Amino acid sequence: MINRVVLVGRLVKDPELRTATSGNSVCSFTVAVDSKMKNQDGSRGTCFMPCVCFGQTAESVSKFTRKGSLVGVEGFLNQRKYQRNDGSTASVVEVICDSVQFLEPKGARSGYDVIPPFDDAPAPSNNNEVSDDEDNKNLDSLDLPDVDLPF
Repeated sequence: MINRVVLVGRLVKDPELRTATSGNSVCSFTVAVDSKMKNQDGSRGTCFMPCVCFGQTAESVSKFTRKGSLVGVEGFLNQRKYQRNDGSTASVVEVICDSVQFLEPKGARSGYDVIPPFDDAPAPSNNNEVSDDEDNKNLDSLDLPDVDLPF
């Protein structure tokens, strides 16, 4: 049997870090993944997958991601049942994460923000401007004897 899941999506809210009774860190978050198929009205559906990670991965996810962060998740599906406060039984399917990849640059505020340009990048120089015609005029032919060609 194979039970592997790979998802790429955005966090729908800030991750929740808790400590289990054993002392291990547990982080819960939900990843929104857009569907490739269109609905009857022409819009694309979105799947909201609850995810859980443990230990150092849980601490890193809690520290370095927040609502809107783009992440890649790898793990397996787990179904569990629990009792609600009203006594009814509920079932949930979630991804137990083996690894979580942060897919945005370190300084990005959220997945939908534009990254500002580098301040220390050199400005283009206008001193030696060459027009496109001058730059490309010798690309059509080479004036070399056949003997000088390396092939």
